[in-house]
Amino acid sequence: MPSNTLRIGTFNVNSIRARLSLILDWLTHRQDDLDIICFQELKATHDDFPLSPFEERGYFCAIWGQKAYNGVATCSRNRPLSIQRGFGQKEWDRESRLITTTFPEFTLVNLYAPRGGEPGSQKWRYKLNWYQHLLEFIQNSFSPEQPLAVVGDFNVALTDLDVYSPEELAGAIGTLPEEREAVRRLLDWGLVDIFRHLYPEKQQFTWWDYIGGAIWHNEGMRLDYLLGTPAFCQLITDCYVDLWPRRRRRPTPSDHAPFIVELVCR
Repeated sequence: MPSNTLRIGTFNVNSIRARLSLILDWLTHRQDDLDIICFQELKATHDDFPLSPFEERGYFCAIWGQKAYNGVATCSRNRPLSIQRGFGQKEWDRESRLITTTFPEFTLVNLYAPRGGEPGSQKWRYKLNWYQHLLEFIQNSFSPEQPLAVVGDFNVALTDLDVYSPEELAGAIGTLPEEREAVRRLLDWGLVDIFRHLYPEKQQFTWWDYIGGAIWHNEGMRLDYLLGTPAFCQLITDCYVDLWPRRRRRPTPSDHAPFIVELVCR
């Protein structure tokens, strides 16, 4: 990759095919300035992924799709040195939720974490177990000393600052203590919440419910993150949420907004 500013975007699109025209309009609006785009919740198989429009814009797309559910893709200007789909464990790779791409300067883990469910439910247990496997995968595959970024939809609001009303959302999925602890274990291993590191007191959301015009009242949650090791963090110059695609009325937007990170590779 060139030795200048790079921009990485992460975007839960809530169906890559349903959102394609919006995504392309967004890229045009940004003047195609993103070097890497991490998509989540493709809801499409590899064969159904709309590859041509991204290739025409100069992207190579590493895809791990799944029919109607889940799915992740990392589209980059330069072809990765290596691509790994999933954890490498058949039992935990039945759902397409994680893809790892390695570039000369850093490694990028793109994930779509399970939403979960009510405490004690099967979906709640699955989410916590999935996070435990994610932690073990990172522990066994990487070192806190190497430049690593873990990016995507974590489906967890890490602190009360990451929700519009802690009182109204007390006990809501994504705010449960066990869920937050699962993400904190990643931080304890050596990852840093890039946004919170740069903006300790800023309240900024990445997800708003479709119901009740939540985006216009800013009643949201911060569910999308880039967590990086110190070696990756030192490359970061800024990060922000791009509200442009979420505020479109037509075509129907995703319920998430993209999170953008800017860095300089030396």
